[in-house]
Amino acid sequence: MRGTVIRRGDASYENARLGAVWNERKPDRFPDVIVIAEDEQDVVLAVRLARAEALRVSIRSGGHSWVGNGVRDGGLLIDLSRLQEIDVDPRSRTARVQPAAKGPAIQQALAEHGLFFPTGHAPTVGIGGFILGGGYGWNSRHLGPACLSIRAIDVVLADGTLVHATDETHPDLLWAARGSGPGFFGIVTRFHLDVYERPTKIVRTVHSYPLALRDEVLAWSYDTLGTLPTTVEFSAKVGFTPGLDTGTVSLTATAFCTPEHGPEALAPLEQAPFRDQAVRALVGQETTIGELYDIADRLNPEGLRWAVDGVWAEGPVEEILTAAAPVLDGIPSGTSFVLWMLWGHYPPRPDACWSAQAKAYLSPNAGWSDPAEDLVHENWVHGSLAAVQHLSKGLQFSDNNLADRFDLGLSPENAERLEKIRGVHDPDGFFRTYMAPAESTTAYAVAARS
Repeated sequence: MRGTVIRRGDASYENARLGAVWNERKPDRFPDVIVIAEDEQDVVLAVRLARAEALRVSIRSGGHSWVGNGVRDGGLLIDLSRLQEIDVDPRSRTARVQPAAKGPAIQQALAEHGLFFPTGHAPTVGIGGFILGGGYGWNSRHLGPACLSIRAIDVVLADGTLVHATDETHPDLLWAARGSGPGFFGIVTRFHLDVYERPTKIVRTVHSYPLALRDEVLAWSYDTLGTLPTTVEFSAKVGFTPGLDTGTVSLTATAFCTPEHGPEALAPLEQAPFRDQAVRALVGQETTIGELYDIADRLNPEGLRWAVDGVWAEGPVEEILTAAAPVLDGIPSGTSFVLWMLWGHYPPRPDACWSAQAKAYLSPNAGWSDPAEDLVHENWVHGSLAAVQHLSKGLQFSDNNLADRFDLGLSPENAERLEKIRGVHDPDGFFRTYMAPAESTTAYAVAARS
């Protein structure tokens, strides 16, 4: 093995354990062994080591899971953070990407060939967990969740074999890889992806309004979504706004321009009935994917303790906003905020288990520094969503985990099918799955029907 094997009690153990989680709020969980893999063959050897020592396996790609999903008590943690290779084939419009590669590096490699991919919004996110969990990234309203662009995977299975899986050779593996998130029963060492023509330009409009207009602004944005082409990413943020003395509700629309839909797609924002009440406005500013990453990085900066959750919801917007009042009214002071992400529906596919979505995604984000405040912020993030639970159409695996708040990341039918496929490829539960009291998608699906 070219990589490093670290056992609990070794001098380097605690640095490796804590370093496997991006969030400053580190989990109080302790693997028996941590393997920091240098290459694909190390992953194979690490799985065989775990087999030899009767240890269950968990995986870390970029470490951006808010709850540190890869760090579990006992077992063997395979750290993939050094697997960052990116290869682009412009002629076939495909890319081969290892799981720890991050969005800015992927976009830079693609830009050299005039290509693009819906990478995650935060620059520190490794593509592995992001894409397996569905992957709502830049321009996903138009290009779809990133998981639907998986053409093939190289994956290490529970028996220690490395296979190249396609829809033709291993359709069940590909179906599960497209959206099962932490429930996937293998270690993907390389994604083979379809990539896309780069936008002709990226143009952004941002309006910030007083909090007194919050519900009016959110309702208008919800109703306006259907008038915007899918090339426009549309969202709102409620909470503290840097540079202003008070909280605001800020509308952001980003146009990923094509020859068919250019910057004019942002014009409806200038016709909003409350437009003249904006306390700050940036209109039609051309930007770059690099600048978008900088903005996103400032939204969730490293070095803070973070708790994040969210639900998909749809229906009469007044009903959603009434239910969401505890979330929106209870935002802690400081860097915490709520995202109102209007991504609409992307057509589901029978070759993907990804299946939780709705018109709006309501996501509380708490960021703080003092460990003594953990419970206050965690209760707001996860507890306040109880008021919206009756409207929930599910969660996103990229933001949530069942250990924080029970909800569905898959349809009950797809959850049951996933469990059946797991029974074929990982009958002994060698790979850790969803971090919940019962690590089983079957329990999860049954609860959804009850």
